[in-house]
Amino acid sequence: MKEVMIYTDGACSGNPGPGGYGAILFYGKHRKELSGGEHATTNNRMEIMAVIKALEILKEPCRVTVYSDSAYVVNCFQKGWIYGWLRNGWVNSKKEPVENQDLWKQLWDLMKKHQVNYVKVKGHSDNEFNNRCDELARAAIKGL
Repeated sequence: MKEVMIYTDGACSGNPGPGGYGAILFYGKHRKELSGGEHATTNNRMEIMAVIKALEILKEPCRVTVYSDSAYVVNCFQKGWIYGWLRNGWVNSKKEPVENQDLWKQLWDLMKKHQVNYVKVKGHSDNEFNNRCDELARAAIKGL
């Protein structure tokens, strides 16, 4: 399997409000940047959307490492929240419907095609690629 590194970030101007996402994919010597946005959304939705959009462009099953500053996204998989949600019919530990389940379901379907590992990075610090994703996300908001 090809090995791909993906950095992602989401941003929102107001929460909810206009939002954007940014992602950078690395494969060998290749680098691809993506961004987009929505007029009315939340930061968490844009964090998930960044991963979805990045995985969607992969043309074949890959071994993927996703670097994100979103504890919401990373903890879903590192702490196994997703398995509880699946087991409990998309109800969380508080017995409430899982927020953003439309996007979580879309992401889960994409992950079935790939081997995906999530790594938490510190946001707004010295990580060049996380900072670039933040720039892409904020530029997408301005472009709405």
